[in-house]
Amino acid sequence: MRLLPLAPGRPRWGSSRHLPSCSPTLLLLVLGGCLGVSGVAAGTRRPNVVLLLTDDQDEVLGGMYVPSALCCPSRASILTGKYPHNHHVVNNTLEGNCSSKSWQKIQEPNTFPAILRSMCGYQTFFAGKYLNEYGAPDAGGLEHVPLGWSYWYALEKNSKYYNYTLSINGKARKHGENYSVDYLTDVLANVSLDFLNYKSNFEPFFMMIATPAPHSPWTAAPQYQKAFQSVFAPRNKNFNIHGTNKHWLIRQAKTPMTNSSIQFLDNAFRKRWQTLLSVDDLVEKLIKRLEFTGELNNTYIFYTSDNGYHTGQFSLPIDKRQLYEFDIKVPLLVRGPGIKPNQTSKMLVANIDLGPTVLDIAGYDLNKTQMDGMSLLPILRGASNLTWRSDVLVEYQGEGRNVTDPTCPSLSPGVSQCFPDCVCEDAYNNTYACVRTMSALWNLQYCEFDDQEVFVEVYNLTADPDQITNIAKNIDPELLGKMNYRLMMLQSCSGPTCRTPGVFDPGYRFDPRLMFSNRGSVRTRRFSKHLL
Repeated sequence: MRLLPLAPGRPRWGSSRHLPSCSPTLLLLVLGGCLGVSGVAAGTRRPNVVLLLTDDQDEVLGGMYVPSALCCPSRASILTGKYPHNHHVVNNTLEGNCSSKSWQKIQEPNTFPAILRSMCGYQTFFAGKYLNEYGAPDAGGLEHVPLGWSYWYALEKNSKYYNYTLSINGKARKHGENYSVDYLTDVLANVSLDFLNYKSNFEPFFMMIATPAPHSPWTAAPQYQKAFQSVFAPRNKNFNIHGTNKHWLIRQAKTPMTNSSIQFLDNAFRKRWQTLLSVDDLVEKLIKRLEFTGELNNTYIFYTSDNGYHTGQFSLPIDKRQLYEFDIKVPLLVRGPGIKPNQTSKMLVANIDLGPTVLDIAGYDLNKTQMDGMSLLPILRGASNLTWRSDVLVEYQGEGRNVTDPTCPSLSPGVSQCFPDCVCEDAYNNTYACVRTMSALWNLQYCEFDDQEVFVEVYNLTADPDQITNIAKNIDPELLGKMNYRLMMLQSCSGPTCRTPGVFDPGYRFDPRLMFSNRGSVRTRRFSKHLL
């Protein structure tokens, strides 16, 4: 996690043109307070918060983890501060609880923006992609405006750049393909600036701006379509190699990839960067407007993405959904009052921590919530001797049906997201849960799949940062047992129990008898196919 300086007039903050990265990302989150923030003088205006969330942008700057490597579950975790097994959004479908009637009834009233609005008196503004099934007729259509939002400019369903429909406070507005009035990233910039112009000056504000970039179809603005012509997808050690000793879905990828596949993913990588140049423009305009109005120094800004992305790793062309670092780790950059410039924290943070952090800045009592995450505010302010977690949970339920793809009859039933050469990125039994552990001495990942093999993958990321070698059969059995037990405990956790000591914490206590007493019930809950 990188902490940016509170410096007025910083040019093109977070710019992909100026950051030495393979895939730049932006997140701005504005936080306010109910009882006031510690360290803020009495009578001082409560802080604002801006959250800018990109779509499918992987981490290269040092960042945080997502509890699920897919758009809708991850966005639900941001909004609720909960792991997927507690908010029950398991994939991008209505059946998977993505913007379903159940989500609207049970989870939306308890999101952190709803608390900010109802309990803390914040003006709340949303613009961009909400959840992938938002606007579906079976879930209230575009007339539905979630509780907690004062201003609502939400995209119908998934990311697009042209020819889309927005819900403007519950009323549909169609857009075409005229760049000057319809390019979505620019439209989001314009409505955000309008909000800053016309909002009340007597209440703090929270803005969440969720851009389509760099999600497919990777349509760049006309002025940027020739940028980065000499840029190619990174050729790191796990690029275009066979996923030996990995889950069958990874092993089925064709290695080496064809020249046409490599050309395709290089072009996709280039176009993704091109789309982010318009996000650069959006951020620059916001920063300049906040500086012009005198609000920049009283505004917390967070920059992140919903999930990572791969381009050729283990010969998988392009997508997300997998358990590896390139899909579960996203950038997090933060600036705001009380944050010293040019800091980098190595604390293990996750996007379930964003909601608690915003509410903490707003002065809200986190004990009144059921959130699984922790406030990052002490980390942001450089607290010493801080007790912090050493592990986080990652969960994913594969998309696909138990039928054979007619275009790829040689593959097992249930595959989905298949390319023309029958390399598939997902399957119904690509369902897994992982413990990602980081401590002073250990940097590990332990994962179990819910399939007939109960396949296990374990990685020592100190020795193997590219996760090439699965050491599940070589690791100390006692350590393997502890991590298996910790995984079961995290997948049945809720609220405070999600923050209990991990395997390498001094306060951790391991009772091997508990591994077997309730294993069946825990596994049933862990991989439930009917969470609604």
